[in-house]
Amino acid sequence: MARVTWDHIHLRSPDPAGMAKWFEEILGAAVIRTVEQGSRVDLELGGQKVFITGVPPEGLNPAPKSPYRGLDHFALFVTDLDGFVAELKTKGAQFQKEPHSPRPGIKICFLRGPEGISVELLERDSQ
Repeated sequence: MARVTWDHIHLRSPDPAGMAKWFEEILGAAVIRTVEQGSRVDLELGGQKVFITGVPPEGLNPAPKSPYRGLDHFALFVTDLDGFVAELKTKGAQFQKEPHSPRPGIKICFLRGPEGISVELLERDSQ
């Protein structure tokens, strides 16, 4: 059987550089490269690639409002969630849901990213 692993997340934005800047400044992503006259920015975030491609602001459907079908969010594992949230707030990050424990052994929160992107941050016990 073929081996399957993650390769990248691909986002679309009328302002790829602006979206990339948010990931860089708020979450510490590293810009790998900018291609096609700035219409695509490739990032590395938590060991994974994130590609942001430019799209025209008109003639497209808007980002859906939650809840909706399909991809809802992506999640990033962090250590010291409370400390990281405090740091993000000093950077002006906005939260959809503040840190909370939906069940024992896990603490989560949701960031409001650019253009309606939802990013979950989670910390798990070492179980």
